[in-house]
Amino acid sequence: MTEIVDIPAPVVEVTTVEVAAELTSESIATTARGSEVHSPSSHRTASTPASELSSIEALKAFKTTNLGVSKENARAKAATLSLVEQVSLLRAADHWRTVAIPNKGIANIKTSDGPNGARGAVFKAGTRAALFPCGVSLAATWDTKLLYEVGQHLGEETKARSAHVLLAPTVCLHRGPLGGRNFESFSEDPLLTGKLAASYINGLQQKGIAATIKHFVANEQETERLTMDSELSERALRELYLRPFEIAVRESNPWAVMSSYNLINGVHADMNTHTLKDILRGEWKYDGLVMSDWTGVNSVAESIEAGCDLEMPYSDKWRGEKAVQAVKDGKLSQDAVEKAAANVLYLIDRVRGQDTSPEEPEREEDTPETRELIRRAGSQGLTLLKNRGNLLPLDAEKTKIAVIGPNANRAIAGGGGSASLNPYYNTLPLWSIQRESSKDVTYALGCDIYKWIPLATPFCKALTGEEGVTIEFYTGDKFEGEPTVVQTRTSTDLMLWDSAPTEVGNVWSAYVRAKLTPKTSGKHKFSFFSVGPGRLYIDGKLLADVWDWTEQGETMFDGSEDVVIEIELEAGRTYELMSELTNEIRPLSKQIAIGRTHGPGGVRIGYKEEDKVDHLQQAVDAATEADVAIVIVGLDAEWESEGYDRANMDLPKDGSQDRLVEAVLKANPNTIVVVQAGSPVTMPWADKVPSILQAWYQGQEAGNALADVLFGRVNPSGKLPTTFPVRLQDNPTYHSWPGENKKVIYGEGIFMGYRHYERLAIKPLFAFGHGLSYTTFTYGDITLSNTTLSANEKITVTIPITNSGKVDGAEVVQGYVHDVKSRLVRPEKELAVFDKVFLKAGETKDVVLTLDKLSVGYYDTRLKAWIAEEGEFKILVGSSSADIRQSATFDVAESFTWIF
Repeated sequence: MTEIVDIPAPVVEVTTVEVAAELTSESIATTARGSEVHSPSSHRTASTPASELSSIEALKAFKTTNLGVSKENARAKAATLSLVEQVSLLRAADHWRTVAIPNKGIANIKTSDGPNGARGAVFKAGTRAALFPCGVSLAATWDTKLLYEVGQHLGEETKARSAHVLLAPTVCLHRGPLGGRNFESFSEDPLLTGKLAASYINGLQQKGIAATIKHFVANEQETERLTMDSELSERALRELYLRPFEIAVRESNPWAVMSSYNLINGVHADMNTHTLKDILRGEWKYDGLVMSDWTGVNSVAESIEAGCDLEMPYSDKWRGEKAVQAVKDGKLSQDAVEKAAANVLYLIDRVRGQDTSPEEPEREEDTPETRELIRRAGSQGLTLLKNRGNLLPLDAEKTKIAVIGPNANRAIAGGGGSASLNPYYNTLPLWSIQRESSKDVTYALGCDIYKWIPLATPFCKALTGEEGVTIEFYTGDKFEGEPTVVQTRTSTDLMLWDSAPTEVGNVWSAYVRAKLTPKTSGKHKFSFFSVGPGRLYIDGKLLADVWDWTEQGETMFDGSEDVVIEIELEAGRTYELMSELTNEIRPLSKQIAIGRTHGPGGVRIGYKEEDKVDHLQQAVDAATEADVAIVIVGLDAEWESEGYDRANMDLPKDGSQDRLVEAVLKANPNTIVVVQAGSPVTMPWADKVPSILQAWYQGQEAGNALADVLFGRVNPSGKLPTTFPVRLQDNPTYHSWPGENKKVIYGEGIFMGYRHYERLAIKPLFAFGHGLSYTTFTYGDITLSNTTLSANEKITVTIPITNSGKVDGAEVVQGYVHDVKSRLVRPEKELAVFDKVFLKAGETKDVVLTLDKLSVGYYDTRLKAWIAEEGEFKILVGSSSADIRQSATFDVAESFTWIF
């Protein structure tokens, strides 16, 4: 059963100017305007912001001078360009695309977010796309082959969006449990993260789509992310935070790298010579493109000199005319500009070759193969944390089930932020369980967990009569004259970051209009926040005024605090809802700080009718009448998102979910708790409930994947890619999170994740690598191919694994290395190798793991190199970091070092 919303694909209009060989520096700074004016009665979906792209006609006509795909040829082509042309390539043409120079045979390329799907050019409400499980769920599969397959399908999805570059994968580590984007990233462990990322990238780039590994580097939190300085030791930087990027560069060579927003030891990432020039370009010999995160450039000359080639998105703040002048003034070298331009050209060659065809409209490709893969990936990521008495799997023929909880009848498919997209469809847990069960399935909400009042969308009709709102856009921020563009939008979540119409220019104002009809009478609630100035009215009466707001709320985009208003409304009566807004920057003090007066605009309108039901009692009643109660709790895209971090580890809100679990458990001891969250949550009831299933965010097949595991169609094989602490105070970042005065000290050093818990002998709630199955696995004795490891000689570790139960299943075999005696302090053990083996009931297979120099080394800051020290090591093989089944000893006969 699916919930499918038919939303038309966006119209992307490319109305642009050609970058010619003799352009002046002033013309580079000019942004072309669309010539078409839409009358107030016209309706269309959002186009992308104004652009410097070359026209379609010019792209059709130009003669290619493509010399072939190589770095050398790209540098040769760059050398033929004028300084102005070279500089024009170093900043975006619009929000998603690079600049084209048709008369020099240079096409543009289009980028698309993000890690769990290719959404196209419009945030959230654009072309429908495949929504894959989030990064942490993919990591919970520990399956590199599966990640390769996911990458391939994402390649096809990116092509369907007419894009050439996917802004993924995200490989920032789970430094602590409160990171807002932990769900989007893979793991706390750098090796697991790097290996999975490399497979993902190889699959994606095999389809001719460029991966953009991000965010480089030390970007483990969202709090003050644009200005936060991450202070960390060189050893922690090398052994943890750079390691996933290093592995990916070595094993998959991503064609693009995205620099992070933060500072690294006092220098912004986009202009950090140590990380970009010395390490990435120097030691690793990386030959691809480095682009900034969106608005993540912080200088004119320093950024280009350090190796940040491409500024995203379009801006006249740093590059363009200013970069040309910096070269003339001797502050920026011509060679640095030419190198950066060559890197842009090399990426264009890699993804387009000699293709000069115009950009096709975005399209949908909802294929059965992709649906199947998403469902398979989702079910393999589900992680069974506890199953006392083998309560799971359920018997669909005999079990009377109550499905309870705030996430049971909602599509909790992904976290918030730039990973968001408009999915082809959603599957809800309740629907999928009802479809699978032969018995009647009862449902109770139990409690709500909304952070912001739910969107008003279901109660609103646009002026055209369809669900949604009408937006009337005016050129300029004074609402003067007739509307320049009139649009119908399908949601009251109107963040116009990348979808304000091109025709209104960079300064605009807008009215949002809708007819709202309550379903019940009562004291109902509205909520409202605005990115810039904003007001909300009902029947002409002012409800909320944040026109001159000064206090920022907790949103991905800068915005006001959320204002909540209660008002008496009548059922069936239609009210006129109206909001007025402009894109002037608020608070006013920020205009001075950033040197701009206008930016993205947008508002969010929420609406909830008065609740007159005792939801907790309904849940208890449903649980009492059932054989088994499934309580589906967790977080959602409002609580876990780009743009801000979680405030604590507790389930929101105000203890209501914990009270729900306790009440249901008291009513029915056969209670299964399903947690939908992208990071650890506090579980005060963990010792009491018999079964706990970590469901993560599973994309568009979330409901079906969950039902597959609950009813035993799929034997769970997920393993935790991050440690679940008992309480927030136990985690390694507790003393320093999220920092102070725009500085965060990575005080735990190399002891992050399971390394921290083992060093301090703190028992976690669930250990790194933990995950149960509906069967059991027996580990045989280890055999080593030899007992001495050297710079050029590897060791093969062979261990027989037997499925000693009665159900087919898969086991993730994890190999950790322990340095028996090290000159410098090291973790108790570190993940060095892993493999996933699928076994039929009773079957035995040999798992072969390979150790090399990278498995035993650490970074020595005195030597400025990696070192494998002479001495004794142990290989520890098990089912989790806390469940070691077998071990063996080997030696490094003589110390040796290396750089990359």
